[in-house]
Amino acid sequence: MSTQFQGVIPPVITPRHADGRVDTASLKNVTKHLVDGGVSGLFVLGSSGEVPYMTNEERELVVSTIADANAGAVPLIVGANEQTTNRVIEEARKVVDLGADAIVVTSMYYAIGNAQETETHFRSIHSAVDKPIFAYDVPVRTHFKLPTDLLVRLGRDGVIAGVKDSSGDDVSFRQLVLAAKDIPDFDIFTGHEIVVDGALLAGAQGVVPGLGNVDPAGYRRLFDAAQAGDWTTAAAEQDRLADVFNIVYTPNGRVSGGAAGLGAFKTALQIMGIIESNTMSAPMLPLNAEETAAIRTILERNALV
Repeated sequence: MSTQFQGVIPPVITPRHADGRVDTASLKNVTKHLVDGGVSGLFVLGSSGEVPYMTNEERELVVSTIADANAGAVPLIVGANEQTTNRVIEEARKVVDLGADAIVVTSMYYAIGNAQETETHFRSIHSAVDKPIFAYDVPVRTHFKLPTDLLVRLGRDGVIAGVKDSSGDDVSFRQLVLAAKDIPDFDIFTGHEIVVDGALLAGAQGVVPGLGNVDPAGYRRLFDAAQAGDWTTAAAEQDRLADVFNIVYTPNGRVSGGAAGLGAFKTALQIMGIIESNTMSAPMLPLNAEETAAIRTILERNALV
């Protein structure tokens, strides 16, 4: 099987200056931090990148900045995030021109569709874009759970190259891995940061962890242990990463769920000296000094600062 899109592929955060502008210097630092940490690829313009909040110009700036900093070191998998088919095709063509090696596509959102229209959606994008397509199953954002039978059918027909599963539904994830086991070059990734060892044991090809922005080397150690069949080491690394993940629970309730999780990743990277500011995309609020101190404590006990 192809290994181009297997392994650890974090969804890259988007640093901003205190005034809200995209911080390209910090974004280059993040890219270097991830590549030096041993990642297998970079997922650009995903949920962890705050893509719904970006202008078109910001999206292009982020992709081009990461592509430049990456300099071909690892594959770039880039989200083509738009509501409907023709808009996705237009976005996909843009990111391919900017250096995407593959694209990530959700079902339609805002538009009200069904399984049949969703199948047409993916098939139309496949016909229009000459790059591998990964289906992004993220019903918390699209309000539509991609059916297992649809994903398997699209995989068998070569329409999609795999699935990035952020459904949080471990039952359907396991069923998908089993149903797709015999499809050549079909890669399934979990976006569920704290059950990666279980997903890999089940047969997943990799992980797309938001927390991987903070500790890419930890996820690489976990993946390598799993590849070697050393499940004791993999579980121990997963346990440590589960403790690091506690950074997302430090916010005290004054910020949204999205700002809490992504804000924790940014705050951790700021503490680690990798980015300048933990500023969020408007209207989200950054974490405060008290929350930052709590995150520092977690990072210190895991030797990340």
